[in-house]
Amino acid sequence: MSINVESLNLRFENESIESLLACFLEAYKGRIALASSYGAEDQVLTDMILGIDPAAKIFTLDTGRLCEETYTVMDQTNQKYGIKVDVYCPDRAAVEALYQEQGINGFRESIENRKACCQVRKMEPLRRALEGLDVWITGLRRAQSPTRETMRLIEWDESNNLIKVNPLIEWDEEKVWDYIKTNKVPYNALHTQGYPSIGCAPCTRAIREGEDLRAGRWWWENPEHKECGLHLRGT
Repeated sequence: MSINVESLNLRFENESIESLLACFLEAYKGRIALASSYGAEDQVLTDMILGIDPAAKIFTLDTGRLCEETYTVMDQTNQKYGIKVDVYCPDRAAVEALYQEQGINGFRESIENRKACCQVRKMEPLRRALEGLDVWITGLRRAQSPTRETMRLIEWDESNNLIKVNPLIEWDEEKVWDYIKTNKVPYNALHTQGYPSIGCAPCTRAIREGEDLRAGRWWWENPEHKECGLHLRGT
């Protein structure tokens, strides 16, 4: 596929998010999907996207170590919108090998171990989820972390060979929650307990006053390392 990211960003820089989504959902029908982790941003996009196309594809990665509250909002979302989000799980043999190599919580021992865990539980299922797609939509925002400050509305994902669209890239947290409250969108109960960013249960904690929004993710690592690999940028 050959695309001009610069021209796409110029085209949509003054368009509404709904207009952006409508254009991409129509142009890439059947070859576009929202990747949802059931965070607040993904719930906003789920509501927007299904309002445009009730048959749009939404998928999630069940790592096997998610918080119970995440499974609850997963069910609430399916019930509210009358859908069944596609769920991708890790390969059984790969998980068993991971346990043999590093034990249950060996991911805390080194960045290499943690990335190996993310590779098995997230990256490989993501690869399967993206098969046959030309576009994936994410809930990324620049304000979430230092690793996301230079991300753009529309990007070319070199590692997955497709277009990545980040509709909420410019939004702040207040705007996200205003939308959720106004539109009565289901959200993860952990958000009200000090968890702005929610991943696997053993890798997520509530943040303290003054900490950045992703301080509770892999809190034993330096901020510049706090990506699992799903959103590392290519060229």
